[in-house]
Amino acid sequence: MLELRNLGVTFQTRKGPVEAVRDVSLKLAKGESLGIVGESGSGKSVTSYALMRILDRGGSITAGDVTYSGIDLRRAAERDMLDVRGREISMIFQNPRAALNPIRKVGAQIEDVLRRHAQATRYDARAKAIAALEAVRIRDAEARYEAYPFELSGGMCQRVVIAIALACDPRLLIADEPTTGLDITTQKTVMDLIRELSAERQMSTITITHDLGLAAEYCDRIVVMKDGALVEEGTPEALFSNARHPYTRKLIAATPRLNASIRELLPADTRTPYRPSRSDGETLLKVRDLVKTFQGKSGPVQAVKGVSFDLTQGTSLALVGESGCGKSTLSSMLTRLLDPTLGQIEFDGEDLGAVPARNFARHPRRRDIQMVFQDATDSLNPRFTAAQSIAAPLRKIAKLRGTALKNRVAELADQVGLPQSLLHRFPHQLSGGQKARVGIARAIALNPKLLILDEPTAALDVSIQAVVLNLLADLRADLGMTYIFVSHDLQVVRMLCDQVLVMQAGEIVERGATAHVMDAPQHPLTRSLIEATPKLPSTAFEDPIKEVAE
Repeated sequence: MLELRNLGVTFQTRKGPVEAVRDVSLKLAKGESLGIVGESGSGKSVTSYALMRILDRGGSITAGDVTYSGIDLRRAAERDMLDVRGREISMIFQNPRAALNPIRKVGAQIEDVLRRHAQATRYDARAKAIAALEAVRIRDAEARYEAYPFELSGGMCQRVVIAIALACDPRLLIADEPTTGLDITTQKTVMDLIRELSAERQMSTITITHDLGLAAEYCDRIVVMKDGALVEEGTPEALFSNARHPYTRKLIAATPRLNASIRELLPADTRTPYRPSRSDGETLLKVRDLVKTFQGKSGPVQAVKGVSFDLTQGTSLALVGESGCGKSTLSSMLTRLLDPTLGQIEFDGEDLGAVPARNFARHPRRRDIQMVFQDATDSLNPRFTAAQSIAAPLRKIAKLRGTALKNRVAELADQVGLPQSLLHRFPHQLSGGQKARVGIARAIALNPKLLILDEPTAALDVSIQAVVLNLLADLRADLGMTYIFVSHDLQVVRMLCDQVLVMQAGEIVERGATAHVMDAPQHPLTRSLIEATPKLPSTAFEDPIKEVAE
């Protein structure tokens, strides 16, 4: 169905041409599911943009051929490509909210595609749009037809994007990181849905991801890309049990797994001895019967319902659960960004729940509770350099100026492993891992006692994730900080956290030592979360570390 022969893509930049894709050749059969894996910047997305001819203005196909069902897509006229896109080849973009128009109802956006490709008229477009929503298992599709994107959850927005992509029954579906930011059960639901619809329609799929477990579970064949080139390919079983390229082995070794230490995620030549965290046994945080109620259109909605727990100084606690379970609302109350409706938040012997959130920015305890946000890009001011972002809390709260401020910023950069040569750069000039380090440096600038981490590695490559997780473990050991780690990646939780709280519908349904909860889950939700976690074939971890070292 699809063949790429010696594809080359080059971008013209102010510093000269940059070769983003080099000599890539691959084939895709009808009904086949192909996975493209690799780290950020490896050329995965650019390859898919090239075959759809939607490269940025500075990019162009400079070599090779792209053939789809006998059609030369590289040399096809733009008017012909307008017909191919959507009707023959569709794409699910990485960020569903960014892919949807925020000021138009989702039903109207599905109608746009149907009418553009003459699949519907103004008389039957609504009915076909509702049918498209029903096809992706959206309940009460008629009501959702009238909804705006901001009224839907992340998983629901992803389903709408899939409905748009499948509205015209394409023969090839490209899914670019289709599960980024989704909780583990929603991720499984979305991927199962794509696989089921592909089988029903005999549709070929290309899944672009940095999650090797997801690629192994849902793809018939996998290709690995590095620096714009294809370095290895094969079936999941063959590729992960007998990886030949050092880069593939490095990715496998960096993937969190059962019975591995956090240091084993790093290449052998970069590992340092593990330093256990310190705990004096004193209780730092006491939460009692915490409740948060929001006023919705149809009446009050309880997002958090009577949550209680204790957190010991120097330990790490995980909050896990599906989207909408109350994790983020609970975190916002603990950081005093939201006021609780009822309940107590006692921090280091002081009742902080009685302090209004609007006044907490000037409270002496503000410096003791900091947060690392989920989206490293959106949480940084695009007009601030890395140095200015790190310096912001030092200037506002610690009142540092001049040489003392500059020295402290440099010290923090060294502490989180951010080269000082990057401090003058703006967020758009930094990689995802570098932006994550800036966010962490800013959060620890005031030496907080409690650090709340909201999915800090969700969108990072596995090798960058391994570095960031080890950094967090080292900072906790060196500075004696206490962590609350919000995550849907249970393998990461197992490695980093001492205790775990499982939340559902605003309540804690299971709690305990991480190893005990993971190995012997009692609640059905906990079991479903563990079962939904994508896993590589067991043979992939027979001895990846040794091979990398060799």
